[in-house]
Amino acid sequence: MKNSSSLIALWISLISNVVLTVLKVVVGYLFNSQVLIADGIHNAGDVIATFAALTSSLVSKKPADKDHPYGHGKAEVIASAIVAIILILAALLMVYKSVEALFEPAAEASITALVAAFVSLIWKQGLYVYCIGLGKAQNSKSLIATANDHLADVYASIAAVVGIGATLIGERYDIPFAQYGDPIAGMIVSYFVLKLAYQMGKESIGVLMEENVPSEQLIQLESIVRSIPQVKRIDRIRAREHGHYIIVDVRVSVSNNLTIKEGHDISRLIKNSIKNEIQNVEEVLVHLNPWYEEDGIH
Repeated sequence: MKNSSSLIALWISLISNVVLTVLKVVVGYLFNSQVLIADGIHNAGDVIATFAALTSSLVSKKPADKDHPYGHGKAEVIASAIVAIILILAALLMVYKSVEALFEPAAEASITALVAAFVSLIWKQGLYVYCIGLGKAQNSKSLIATANDHLADVYASIAAVVGIGATLIGERYDIPFAQYGDPIAGMIVSYFVLKLAYQMGKESIGVLMEENVPSEQLIQLESIVRSIPQVKRIDRIRAREHGHYIIVDVRVSVSNNLTIKEGHDISRLIKNSIKNEIQNVEEVLVHLNPWYEEDGIH
């Protein structure tokens, strides 16, 4: 059920991006709106990004195999990095087009372009709320990346609405500066898109470089392990994200006079306790060290 709902969300996003790309590019060219054209090109990049997210989501759900013993979860992280790169390129293109428009005669604004931008704003805000809620519930990196891509489009659409609206006001009341509201808005939104892309790229690199999970989650893991009476000492605990799930590595000391079966039972208890408390933990690797009275308890 979780997998199917995630795929449905990605398919809806893909189809929406295709429709909005055509709408914005056609209306932008017909009515000479730079911010709408740039936003349309951005949406064209979104089509590629969403397709990458859709493909990676299918790959990431494949079970572990001989060549990928830890599963395929990082496929989603790779897709998230691709989305970040596309967002950066789209933002730079928006800056270029906007600056170029400033050195040309102010384009005549159109109510049709304003309506197209407003429709995109409402549509993308709905998609963002839908995808981010589902993505966080399933801890799906590709779906969260798609949601953030929708959020970048919301910023772009807000800029388009404000910019085109300012141009219309400038024309009506003969305010020269306001007549360039369209390209100025395009430059402003580029900043927000770049900022979002940077954060997404940073998170993706962190996962690909096997960065530890946040300290709050490590503290939670330590608390779970310490709650097990047979554990005398935690020698090491670390965890890393592997796409939509987490892999935990624990080394603990237990009494040196335990049997192999007792040690095995403790390992299983540690694994089950962690997986029951933290739902997105896929695997727990437990290593037992012998503990002696003179070692003390830490």
